[in-house]
Amino acid sequence: MALYRYNGELLPERRGIIGSLFKSLCKSEQGSRAVRRGRRFGRITKQRFCRWVFLVVAIFSIYLTVFGIRMFIHAKMETSTSISHNVQEDLLGSDIGTPPKSKRRKKYFPCEVEFVESINDLVEPKDYLNFTQFSVKYIDQEEKSFQNDLFEPRFGGHQTLEERENSFIARNQTLHCGFIKGQGYSSTGFDIDEKDKAYMYNCKIVVSSCIFGSSDFLRRPTSKLISQYSKNNVCFVMFVDEETLLKLASEGNSPDDGGYVGLWKIVVVRNLPYKDMRRTGKVPKFLSHRLFPASRYSIWLDSKMRLQTDPMLIIEYFLWRRKAEYSISNHYERHCVWEEVLQNKRLNKYNHTAIDEQFNLYQSDGLTKFDPSNPDNPLPSYVPEGSFIVRAHTPMSNLFSCLWFNEVDRFTSRDQLSFAYTYLKLRRMNQERPFYLNMFKDCERRALAKLFRHRAVLI
Repeated sequence: MALYRYNGELLPERRGIIGSLFKSLCKSEQGSRAVRRGRRFGRITKQRFCRWVFLVVAIFSIYLTVFGIRMFIHAKMETSTSISHNVQEDLLGSDIGTPPKSKRRKKYFPCEVEFVESINDLVEPKDYLNFTQFSVKYIDQEEKSFQNDLFEPRFGGHQTLEERENSFIARNQTLHCGFIKGQGYSSTGFDIDEKDKAYMYNCKIVVSSCIFGSSDFLRRPTSKLISQYSKNNVCFVMFVDEETLLKLASEGNSPDDGGYVGLWKIVVVRNLPYKDMRRTGKVPKFLSHRLFPASRYSIWLDSKMRLQTDPMLIIEYFLWRRKAEYSISNHYERHCVWEEVLQNKRLNKYNHTAIDEQFNLYQSDGLTKFDPSNPDNPLPSYVPEGSFIVRAHTPMSNLFSCLWFNEVDRFTSRDQLSFAYTYLKLRRMNQERPFYLNMFKDCERRALAKLFRHRAVLI
């Protein structure tokens, strides 16, 4: 190996490009012991400078290599994502829509609702209840024999397709609307203590909600925002099952001697009519006119919401001022039933075959896509956000509630799939007997109550 002298010592010769570079730059320094002073690089010798240059070049080379690899991988991922997206569009079709680009939840905010300043001067309009009048009665027992296992008693009864079709006609009639006893059976299901029934039968104005299967926390109405008049005259009823009652007690929400937790009157339901807790929840949601037969008005509040508005202000604004007998908000994101069907399948909210059977029947019976550009749409949306419903217990409102419940009882428990079909069919079959339904904005719904997430999702 060749040697060369550096600072009086013999060192191995460095070969190659790097060695040549050092040799050429450092040649003039051989044999020199003096440190150059007063120059730009101060005490740094050319030997050290060469080493720093080499280090910088090496780091820069590594950076370029890593950056190039990352750009290559990113380009491959974008190409793969683009291909996957195109394939998905081909499979789903252009009418279905595309999945959300981000997993982050969109934020939706309340908007201002122009309530009256005080309930002290509220008076029900004299001509308010001048709606379509007819008599609606309900089947309370089926005469069918249940000796055959195919005909076990059902809470909603065994409505035939012919009976279903005729029930949409607004006329004096007796129809299926839950609480139907089977022959030889003493209970319909959804059993309530007689003392609680006596309380409920005296209610004239009701705010109700439910928790079944311990699916939620108990959220009390904000007492300081509820007037003394409403506290004295409005029934606040929370339906729970025994499992939920025990869970609430473990969380410090045991009812007092009168059965109250805050403003909520806790009513325990036994012998639930369905194994599906979501479907069981449709009983108090849709059938408030059956549970509170003397009530003139009712407000349904989902258990994920805490009421923050006086009930009388809500009734005045959404019913009296709008001259409506039924008020419900539109969905915050979707407006077409086709979109709702796809979303239910994407999230596996219900059996896909059952959804298809229901949806195919609705299409064959005249359900069409919602066209937002059509100024003649009977509703601003065909998909509701059903967590807040304000009702006057008029014949048409009660009929609509029964019809909607019957669809949920017969098909899937996803009531957003059956809302538009039920409303449009009722409207189509009673063109001379209007149903005054007010669909309000979702941001107004958010102004009425504070929203939370469920304790557990009911599938």
